[in-house]
Amino acid sequence: MITITEKATNKIKQTLAKRGKGLGIRIGVKTTGCSGLAYVLEYVDKYEPEPGITNFAQKDFIILVDEKSLVYLNGLNMDYVRNGLNEGFEFTNPNERDRCGCGESFRV
Repeated sequence: MITITEKATNKIKQTLAKRGKGLGIRIGVKTTGCSGLAYVLEYVDKYEPEPGITNFAQKDFIILVDEKSLVYLNGLNMDYVRNGLNEGFEFTNPNERDRCGCGESFRV
């Protein structure tokens, strides 16, 4: 299960509207950084159901996660935060054991 806060939901809807296209987002992980894994977020413009992809349908958009990433992302909470001049999506993942010092990668 993946949870999206109201702030993150609003930002996703706003960005999709600004782009003028898109059905939702794809969340995944990739191998990188000093701790091993990093979050990947990309916008989805078209979607046909396919094996190995879970669709966490929301009211106004879809969230797609591949089965390989779902192992690392199950229970994830996604928020959109502003800290001073910085803003962006923030991931709170109960599966994380550790993050690197810069916060760009994590380990499970």
